This record gives sequence, structure tokens and C-alpha cells, in this order.
Amino acid sequence: MKKNKAHAISNGILIIILLAVAFSMTVPFIWMITSSFKNNNEIFLYPIRWIPDPVRTANYVDVWTKIPFFKYFRNTFAYSVTVTVGQIITCSMAAYAFAKLRFPGKNAIFMVYLATMMVPWHAVMIPQFMINKRLGFYNTPWSIIIMNLVSVFGIFLMRQAMAGIPDDLCEAARIDGCKEFGIFSRVVFPLCKPSLATLVVFQFTFMWNDYLAPMIYLDNDNYKTIQLGLASFRSQYNTDYGLIMAGTVCSLIPILLVYIVAQKYLIEGVAFSGLKG
Repeated sequence: MKKNKAHAISNGILIIILLAVAFSMTVPFIWMITSSFKNNNEIFLYPIRWIPDPVRTANYVDVWTKIPFFKYFRNTFAYSVTVTVGQIITCSMAAYAFAKLRFPGKNAIFMVYLATMMVPWHAVMIPQFMINKRLGFYNTPWSIIIMNLVSVFGIFLMRQAMAGIPDDLCEAARIDGCKEFGIFSRVVFPLCKPSLATLVVFQFTFMWNDYLAPMIYLDNDNYKTIQLGLASFRSQYNTDYGLIMAGTVCSLIPILLVYIVAQKYLIEGVAFSGLKG
């Protein structure tokens, strides 16, 4: 009885702590949503007025009309989907080679790939810019797409998942006359749904929220992303925070949809990718 009582108390304390953490993480989102219905003066009132008075729905109209928000939204969606699909292809094929094929120097090459994860992007930002400009990709969508088509993190994630798939399945497919690409596409790839979902969520979110790379590579307004569009509400003397909050709420919708669709496999992918192999 004492053990059960102590266990119940510890569980209760843990639940209270988790609820407090969840509440602290939810409050900023609630403030963002309520602020999207306020004007600038009301946003910075203290104490915080959680319920807008009056409710300013014009922010959601202005955010789509004052700037070409739909164009920025479309561009960001196109970049995110293209890069995510490209990484699914490139990362999964490279991961299959590292996990299931035998070739000289495989482990050394993989370790070099992992070592590049320790180099911050800011350290290679200038060389990448110079390469993009030399290739003629500067100020074009290709400057954003091509340099993100391969991800070391994606290769590592998929490789760990594929390493956990029994080699006997691949050998059985070879005995049946299946070629390597057939083994990859018909046997190994379909068994990596959790890791694929994890890669999709992480990469789509990263591309959707990326601000620095589009700011560096894109000057043409026709190619700009939603993050650059939100920054256009800031000027030298004034910032329209109500419109920024409304635009941010709109920009969160695709990420929420992607997470809702993939969340069935997301936690499993994160949990098992680091344990297999």
C-alpha cells in the first residue's frame, strides 16, 4: 500500500510539472493569436489584455492585401515541398548505400559526413554564396532549392532506420532476382515510414521558417518567402505588430497540417532512429 501511495504521489507531482511546462509553452502561442486581433497600442498594454476589445479582424484582411502575401506564401510552399521531396529521394538512396551496400571506405565516408554536422552553417555561408553566384543561381529559386537537396541529418536519420531492417529480407529479394534499386524501392524504403515522417516534418519546418538564406540569396520580390514578407511590416520608424502576428498565424497553418498528418509516425521515428544500427 505504501509503495502504491508513493507511486501515485510521484505520478501526481510529475503530471503537475508536465502541465506547468506545457502551459508555459502554450502561453506565447495564445498571446500571438490574441495579438493578431489587436492594434499596436493594445498589444503592449500592461497588464496583458488577453481578450481583444475591440476584435480587429482587419489585420487578417490587411496582411493579404497590403503586401503580396499570397505570392510569398506560394513561393515558400513550393520551396518547402520541392526540397522535402528531394531530400526524401537523395537522403534515402544515400542511406541505403551506407546501410546495405558494401564498398571500400564506407564507414570512413560516413564518419566524414557526420563530421560536417559539427560545422555551423555560418562558417560556410560565404563560400556557398560565392558558388551560387558563380553558377548563376543567385537571385533565383535554385539558390534555395539546390543547396538544400541533400541533408547530412537526413542521411543519418534514414541510415539508422535502414540499418535496423534485417539483411535477410534483402538477400531473399536478391535470390528472387530483384536488383538493388528494386530492393531499395520495394523492400527497404516502405519499411522506413516513421523515419520518413520525421524527416518530412523536420525538413518542411526548417524550410518554411528559414529566414537567413532567402534574405541572402533572394533580392527579386517575385521569389521572396513568407518570412521576408513578414519582415516587410517593419520599417525604420514603425512596426505593425498586429499584422506580423496575423501573418504569423497564417504561416503556421501548413506546419500544423504537416505535423497532424505525420504525428502518427513522428515520435516512433525520433525514438527508434537513434537506437537502431
